[in-house]
Amino acid sequence: FNDAVAMTGGQPVDGPVSVQAIAHSVRAEGVERIALVSDEPELFKAADFPPGTTISHRRDLDAVQRELREIPGVTILIYSQTCATELRRRRKRGLLPEPRKFAVINDLVCEGCGDCSVESNCLSVIPKETPFGRKRQIDQNSCNKDFSCVNGFCPSFITVLNAERSAAASDDHAFPQTRIAELETPTLPAIDDSYDVLVTGVGGTGVVTVGALITMAAHLEGKGASVLDFMGFAQKFGTVLSYIRIAEAPGELNQVRIDDGRADSLIGCDLVVSSSPKASRTYGRGYTRAVLNTTEMSTADFVQNPDADMKADRRIAAIRDAVGKDRLSTVAANRLADAYLSDTIYANVLMLGYAWQQGLLPVSLAALERAIELNGVKVDDNLKAFGLGRLAAAEPSFFESAQVAQIGDGRDESLDERIARRVEFLRQYQNQALADRYRRLIERVRAAEAKLSGDDPLPLTEAVTLAFFKTLAYKDEYEVARLHVESTFLDSVRKEFGSAAKVRFHLAPPLLPSKLDARGRPIKKEFGAWMILVFRLLAKMRGLRGTAFDLFGYTAERRMERALTDGFEATVETLLDGLTAENVDHAVRIVRLYLEIRGFGPVKEEAVRRIRPRIERELADYVGVTAAAA
Repeated sequence: FNDAVAMTGGQPVDGPVSVQAIAHSVRAEGVERIALVSDEPELFKAADFPPGTTISHRRDLDAVQRELREIPGVTILIYSQTCATELRRRRKRGLLPEPRKFAVINDLVCEGCGDCSVESNCLSVIPKETPFGRKRQIDQNSCNKDFSCVNGFCPSFITVLNAERSAAASDDHAFPQTRIAELETPTLPAIDDSYDVLVTGVGGTGVVTVGALITMAAHLEGKGASVLDFMGFAQKFGTVLSYIRIAEAPGELNQVRIDDGRADSLIGCDLVVSSSPKASRTYGRGYTRAVLNTTEMSTADFVQNPDADMKADRRIAAIRDAVGKDRLSTVAANRLADAYLSDTIYANVLMLGYAWQQGLLPVSLAALERAIELNGVKVDDNLKAFGLGRLAAAEPSFFESAQVAQIGDGRDESLDERIARRVEFLRQYQNQALADRYRRLIERVRAAEAKLSGDDPLPLTEAVTLAFFKTLAYKDEYEVARLHVESTFLDSVRKEFGSAAKVRFHLAPPLLPSKLDARGRPIKKEFGAWMILVFRLLAKMRGLRGTAFDLFGYTAERRMERALTDGFEATVETLLDGLTAENVDHAVRIVRLYLEIRGFGPVKEEAVRRIRPRIERELADYVGVTAAAA
């Protein structure tokens, strides 16, 4: 900081510094403007700052930056916000109140465009696989509650006020305490010189805690133990590797790092970190035994690319190849923790129990449970998580019978089931005529493709099934209203947050005047629960869609969406005219481009500007190649 002050000719400071002191320190000859941006601007008074200092909300950061760059000379931008890691730490210790406010996404409304991730740059906005494709959801267990994701240009977001999350999620699964108490003790591994354990995961989920519990258990038994943590400093979702070495006596440990190929066991709390080169170099084929959490956690790639491949199968295969086919066990730890404890934060302690029951840790059950007690943080829940992990390792069939699974994401549906689901949706969306229009085109494509390659596989029919549905069922005001009030969404919100919680919708209605942000995009407004009545009325008016009485249908966005639908049908007709076994892959590529046109308002308009020229070029190439072949 003092280096920056020196560059402006200001006065250096010593010791703790307030925002006001920073502003006065950097105020010097030649500084044209000082601008303060904060997520709590109400905490600051203009009188406490040098004359001319502007105070703005963090949501206006882009506009402030654009204004400062146009001012000749030196300008200073002060960004005041508590570090996310520090914020979580203070809330956990009771030094700051936990806001009784939550952001929730209606996945039926969500388009999966990723604008919320771009706005927030937050990995608590995670993928949700649904029968209608990949959408978004908020991981409430890791959310920092700065609510910048709500600024994404999308009506799927609501905020819930005066709320506390209930344990409703675990009510469906009675905790199997008796079954856990009956489990047999596994044979613990012997310590030969030292026993080396690698724990991998991401920051903010308790990876370091797992290492601390193991080393404490070893100390309680009089063993020697060391732990070396490598982590992204203060970085939520940063890479964390804990190197743990255990010996019969403290004097037998002469280093803290695990040598290449010498990890006796791996507790992999995250797929990405566990398959990284830095972690993998410690694995020894035929030597290391591994347990792995198969939950697909989002990465930085997901923020930039909404369709990023989590590569779960490939990562698991890579780890299995590194340690040996029969030396890897897997468990969906996040899913179990959420189902039985209503919080995925317990997944890593669950992994600890899973590893111990597999015989991967040379410490006793009593020592590990005592270490959890000494840790002093939600002892009962962490002991339950540890027990769940033991049961998952000893009796994986128990959870299969309890139906703890990711049900209904649509990835295992047959083609006929996908078509039927969308036909019924379109009937509810508008009417039977629209559903019949959809089915007729699908059947034409299916018949044409079947002539080329038989009934399976049918990649073009699959692509048209998804893309034509998306262009037909565009989410106008009637549909957004219907999906909010005629689905189970609001019921699920009340179940999770209680009936006393207050719901707020975040919308930018096209027929109401809105302020524009620095990019020219309308700024969303907050609406109370009275919007539910408006939504119910709008949902009943969906029969007006496409008629002369459809006021929303005259907007540029709706005209664009109708043109996309007509254009898609024309594109498919062109593809069918020249379809051969040789060019079917090209046809699939063209159809799937339509799936990249998504979002609302300016987000969708930008997608059209970006994708439509690609469709035209690809279609022209398709026609040219087909004509040349003929």
